[in-house]
Amino acid sequence: MEYGLFLAKVVTFVLAFMVVVGFLVASAQREKGKDKGRIQVTRLNDRLDEMCQTLKAEVVDEKILKEEDKKAKKAEKLARKQEKKSGEQRNKKRVYVLDFQGDIKASATEELRESITAVLSIAQPSDEVVVRLESPGGLVHGYGLAASQLARITQKQIPLTVCVDKVAASGGYMMACVADKIVAAPFAVLGSIGVVAQLPNFNKVLKKHDVDYEIFTAGEYKRTVTMLGENTEKGRRKFMEDLEETHVLFKEFVGEHRSQVNVDEVATGEIWFGRRALEKNLIDLISTSDEYLTAMHPQADIVVVRYEHKKRIQERVGLAAARAFETAFDHSMARLARRHWF
Repeated sequence: MEYGLFLAKVVTFVLAFMVVVGFLVASAQREKGKDKGRIQVTRLNDRLDEMCQTLKAEVVDEKILKEEDKKAKKAEKLARKQEKKSGEQRNKKRVYVLDFQGDIKASATEELRESITAVLSIAQPSDEVVVRLESPGGLVHGYGLAASQLARITQKQIPLTVCVDKVAASGGYMMACVADKIVAAPFAVLGSIGVVAQLPNFNKVLKKHDVDYEIFTAGEYKRTVTMLGENTEKGRRKFMEDLEETHVLFKEFVGEHRSQVNVDEVATGEIWFGRRALEKNLIDLISTSDEYLTAMHPQADIVVVRYEHKKRIQERVGLAAARAFETAFDHSMARLARRHWF
């Protein structure tokens, strides 16, 4: 009897496990043919108005609020009458806000591409695109593609502004210089117009342990330097030539898009904070992105456009598990911090 009950429990567990796995596989198959993501639009004007009203409700007298509300409604009614009389409609400028958080591979380029495609489908030359850019740089080809995506906006004759609150260096600055206007916070990091490559070499360690490493190539410069093989002076020289050529292309790119910059002076790999970058003509205005956008709030419709990939059910389960683990770890560390010092 006990064995029979145990067997029934095992079979029930196995069947339940198979049902869950089957559900995950079926969901994955269904999602393969579906759209991978979607565009999300948030009206920044509404958010700013809501914040203002909430604060006013707490600190301003109710009578004053009612009077202000009456005046606003009266002004709106008068404006509508004038529009009706003149037969013209108000045509507010639209400001489309995009975000780019860069890593070493410029992984956010795909989302940026989709967002730009959506914006360009309706944006007019009278509108403006603002990109809030944060990136310390990374791979040349990744950031080259990201910069080319931003160039699609200027090619349509739509004003492009890049706002940098923290850092836009190296590949990040390559993207920023495409813009018609670069706005940076006072202590934002900009510049680093240079190229760097580094790799360890373990050839001596392998030789010490009598390990041979052989590499076979077709083409004289198919492999110039390697991590495991013995590097030659000829290979090093060729590698440096490639770096120098990449640097030349970087300088030409900056000079093409920001003719006011003395490229030879700033293309040393150095970085400058916002105010010093303004002196070097690397940027056009000192301001935070919040200050720049809120200044346009009354006269323009400001919308934040984001493209979000649709996560598969496996990814959602994995993210939920990761968050649960992080929460448990944080709680454990918090308990430990109460008992010990760091």
